[in-house]
Amino acid sequence: MTLSLGRIPFAVITALAVTACQSQDKSPQPRYVSTIAGSPAQQRDQGYFIEFRSRYALSYGHTYVVFGRLNESGAMVNPEVAGLAPATSDTAPYVLGHLLPVPAETGASDGDLEEQYRSASWRVMLTEAQYRDVVAKIRKLKAKAHFWHASLYNCNAFVADIARSMGYKTPGIWLRPQQFVTRLREMNGG
Repeated sequence: MTLSLGRIPFAVITALAVTACQSQDKSPQPRYVSTIAGSPAQQRDQGYFIEFRSRYALSYGHTYVVFGRLNESGAMVNPEVAGLAPATSDTAPYVLGHLLPVPAETGASDGDLEEQYRSASWRVMLTEAQYRDVVAKIRKLKAKAHFWHASLYNCNAFVADIARSMGYKTPGIWLRPQQFVTRLREMNGG
């Protein structure tokens, strides 16, 4: 009996990982932008942002953030990317990460800034002070996030930590990335 009880947590974790993979992505969702308090002129003058994004991938996708400053025409200037993914392009650690935690990286991954792969996004405009605070929190999180696990600490969980540090409510981490970003926006009135 003790042996079967030991298998329950493993079965639950495996079921959560498999369930997250079963739904289908929709076509790319419209881009949403939430403004900062103040006039449109103030937004142009400030130009700081964080964008919660998801993208399509060969697997079930990826969730990450892009942050930085916008120029006068609204284009990103030297954007930074933060996301959590297995620290390899090899598929074996990715598959193993559905069972055991695997080493992770927290920077940009292939396709993050390519528009044809974006499946959902929510851009939040920030003041300079807000931006500096968010960036400091992202850097701290990047410094301590060393492992990826599909069910316990995945890319959605990493982005949820960023969103919560900003005071946002977050959906469950077992959603597909496109659903996660869409629900994050909807839960926070974006």
